[in-house]
Amino acid sequence: MEDFLGRVEELQVLERAYASDRHEFFPIYGRRRVGKSQLILHFIRNKPALYYLGKKATPLLQIQEFLQEAARLLQEPLLAQVTPTSWKEALRLVTERATSKKLVLVLDEFQWMVQASPELPSVLQELIDREWRTRKNIFLILCGSYMGFMEREVLGEKSPLFGRRTGQILLRPFSYREAALFHPSWSLAERARTYFLCGGIPFYLRFFSEKRSLEQNIEENFLSEYAPLYREPDFLLREELRELEKYYGVLMSLAGGFRTGQEMARLTGIDERKIHYYLQHLIQLGYVRRQFPLQKKKPSRRLVRYTLDDPLLCFWFRFIYPQLASVMRRKPVEVWRQTILPHLESYFGSRFEVLCREALPVLYQEEKMHAPFEVGEYWDKSVQIDVVGYRQDRVIDLGECKWGSVPSLRQVVKELQDKSRHYPNEEQHTLNHRLFVQKKPPRASLPPGVLCHDLKDLYGGRT
Repeated sequence: MEDFLGRVEELQVLERAYASDRHEFFPIYGRRRVGKSQLILHFIRNKPALYYLGKKATPLLQIQEFLQEAARLLQEPLLAQVTPTSWKEALRLVTERATSKKLVLVLDEFQWMVQASPELPSVLQELIDREWRTRKNIFLILCGSYMGFMEREVLGEKSPLFGRRTGQILLRPFSYREAALFHPSWSLAERARTYFLCGGIPFYLRFFSEKRSLEQNIEENFLSEYAPLYREPDFLLREELRELEKYYGVLMSLAGGFRTGQEMARLTGIDERKIHYYLQHLIQLGYVRRQFPLQKKKPSRRLVRYTLDDPLLCFWFRFIYPQLASVMRRKPVEVWRQTILPHLESYFGSRFEVLCREALPVLYQEEKMHAPFEVGEYWDKSVQIDVVGYRQDRVIDLGECKWGSVPSLRQVVKELQDKSRHYPNEEQHTLNHRLFVQKKPPRASLPPGVLCHDLKDLYGGRT
């Protein structure tokens, strides 16, 4: 726990709730590997707490394990000898031992517990309403990785637990600036490249060592059947999904840059009317995002695109999964040089666009722009604009992203201005132009009204 990083705001929220003079109930949810359990375990240090990790097992086995864990953590050995037949009885046995000091009760991987015991949300509802709310000394945390389940069965209005939460945390991956904290000695370009591979997932970021180069980190973590991330997406998806071959076809299509249902149907052989079923499950897991071109007018559904939002999945399905057999037969350095290296900068260029869209709200804050806004991209049959900031102060920011070398900023400005003529601007808002580059050319000059941001700007002046 000594190397726990970030999550300052979330910890402050939890500490305030713990210090309150009332019963607390917090659902904490988010995609797998995002650090939910680490956040909770860090929070409950030095507190009276019972942490139980749900699993795919029979109800009686889980209840027995729950009480054995309670006996150990609460130093109540008699709890391990009790044989209750229901969750209500087991939870009562534990929470009745709470003193005036608040007990934190954590049920992690809650979806597996409910799968085995569908009555559990109703049991918790009854305990909250009839006992815990009055006693004020129980802090209940329900944690889950399947976001669709948590939003439906815990937070949704049809859930028995609806209206009883006192707060909630949707734990998101670290931002690109937070992810940079994991490798403080690296250059900004190295930290950005690592973010393009790992995203803001702390579990992945920790595998990348500052003692190795990017090439060495990829070889060590991906290009061996013994490497820690060699089958990571496979493990994640097998735990959550069935019909894997169809999901893998969809994910390979997305990683290859094919973003419409029609394109994916053609490549996978899945009927276009059915492919949305698989996309919806991937969206619920937090791996895929549905997008529309950002403009004033509500776009047609025909313009929807899908994006593989998770960088590691995107990299793995682009470079590793198609080469699994080669990885087992060839040396890592050969796979790197022949299969990955020739296409890596192009891949980084597409991920740089995602980082720039993430960075624009941060730039707005630093520029003290206070108007409401949305950030996205724009496309139609004739144009693709990488970054769009649609602001409510009658200003629209249009941006072009260039990860590779930029000999002439003026040429990039001209390209962006040409694209801007295709952007639908019926209300005649002011169009601002922004360039996003890895590093500004020396002595660069720009036309008036054009802003240029490089990695130093995006990372807040860090070096």
